[in-house]
Amino acid sequence: MTSIIGIDHIYITVSDLARSMAFYDVVFQQVLGFRRNEFALGGEPHVQYYNQHFGYVLRPARVAQAHEPYAPGLHHLCLRVASVDDVRAVAAALNAAGIAATPAALHGDYAPDYWATFFTDPDGVRLEVTNYRQERRERMERWDAPGG
Repeated sequence: MTSIIGIDHIYITVSDLARSMAFYDVVFQQVLGFRRNEFALGGEPHVQYYNQHFGYVLRPARVAQAHEPYAPGLHHLCLRVASVDDVRAVAAALNAAGIAATPAALHGDYAPDYWATFFTDPDGVRLEVTNYRQERRERMERWDAPGG
């Protein structure tokens, strides 16, 4: 059986590329340390934010319609950081940069050690940053163990 070793890239369609770039430049470059490149596919401009693990690509939408997180499709994207302190730092940095992120908070109804901040991009795509929780660490460490 072939194992998936990660997410390579995610494409998000946006209604206004310049507006979305201004938002994601803050989120991905300034706060999260991603790099950015620009390219064209089929004559359409694309902007990719990337780190060592995956790329997040913006492309122009072809249909003028608001994103609805409860319609079929993407509900939200959750990014993981190493610690609760990192979640707090991301929330503070986003707010300091003018992005309305919720305060980092414990969400014990999700998991006993689930800390997160939530925010929304200009088109209504919901984003989250959470800590690397114990259950996820154990899943990673014990994947190949009997009963893992």
